[in-house]
Amino acid sequence: MKNFPGYKCSLCGAEYLQGQVTYTCPKDGGNLDVILDYDSIRKKFQPEDITSRTESSLWRYLPLLPVDEPEGDSTPLHAAGWTPVFALARLEEKLNLKHLWLKDESRNPTASFKDRASAVVVTRAREIKAEVVVTASTGNAGAALAGMSAAIGQKAIIFAPKSAPQAKVAQLLIFGARVILVDGTYDEAFDLTIHASQEFGWYCRNTGYNPFTAEGKKTAAFEIWEWWIKARRGWHKKDSQLNDHPPLNIFVSVGDGNIISGIHKGFKDLLALGWIPNMPRIIGVQAEGSAAIANAFHANTENITPVSSKTIADSISVDLPRDGVRAVRAAKETNGTYLTVSDEEIIKSIAELGKMGVFAEPAGATAYAGLVKATSSGVVGSDDPILVLNTGSGLKDIRAAMQAVGAAPIIEPTLQAIKRLL
Repeated sequence: MKNFPGYKCSLCGAEYLQGQVTYTCPKDGGNLDVILDYDSIRKKFQPEDITSRTESSLWRYLPLLPVDEPEGDSTPLHAAGWTPVFALARLEEKLNLKHLWLKDESRNPTASFKDRASAVVVTRAREIKAEVVVTASTGNAGAALAGMSAAIGQKAIIFAPKSAPQAKVAQLLIFGARVILVDGTYDEAFDLTIHASQEFGWYCRNTGYNPFTAEGKKTAAFEIWEWWIKARRGWHKKDSQLNDHPPLNIFVSVGDGNIISGIHKGFKDLLALGWIPNMPRIIGVQAEGSAAIANAFHANTENITPVSSKTIADSISVDLPRDGVRAVRAAKETNGTYLTVSDEEIIKSIAELGKMGVFAEPAGATAYAGLVKATSSGVVGSDDPILVLNTGSGLKDIRAAMQAVGAAPIIEPTLQAIKRLL
């Protein structure tokens, strides 16, 4: 088992050694940050030692992770991460932007960003010899856990609200996980999962509860770091004046807050190592019907007040965000901000991204909807470099996708029928 110093509470700052805690701070319930031995990493590795690796998955960053190399190097567990970045030239023109890209997390093995967290958590589960891994999920986290567990024969149990999209429930079942649908909300499923893990000794993967979820999600920041190095080199070849370019703006959809806090953690690791000179600007986007974190950010507080969540973007529909404090800090500490968007804006963004060849689920399209609002409100300018994160595939929620487009016409199989239609 890889040695790392331990954990630090994000609220009170208390530090714990490995073995003293597993999930959250015993004193105040705060989320725990995994502590890395930065001095040791700096002595052993330089940035080039990472960027020169040929591994095309999140495991290329193994020296910066608190787990050992996982088993099954030819399984989907070893395929999470290293997702592509696409240029969005036509949307640049539409939004009056000069530098716009999208990182497409739908290319992960189970088609969502959550594979990153589950790959690391399942690896940790094997290290501590956990018999069963359990999680609460509206679909994506559960599918990721089920898929990563299936890859190496790990037992997995998923609690999901009965309202979860059927495509996501189908993934859970196909991967062989034990699926239990809860007649209640995601938050109720979350609490039930914690009680069950305590009662039966299961290892709980819950987002914003297990500190290793953020360690998996931070790998997206490492990939963005590598990509940004290359992107800037290309800029400098075209225009020497771009040496003083604005910081990269990263748009992230936010539900429970663990993705944005994980990305922030990744950049904080790189900054602590001295591998980046400054932080990118991180901008969180929430659905108007599930905006507890955005509300706290704009009230200039870290006290997260629960909401009664209602949004088409089920993946980010949360009453009480479990990683809200760190999510607020992710924007505040990077000179970022939070935006909220309506379900109508989300639906419109699904169609807009589709025309670029990217099929995003509602939660993934939320980040782009936030960018549209940011350009019209002056949050970003035309010269700002911008990266939008699509967190999941539109195939996860066909009902929402069909709201973004008109129904296909049905015609008779004749040329005359085609002519009448045209």
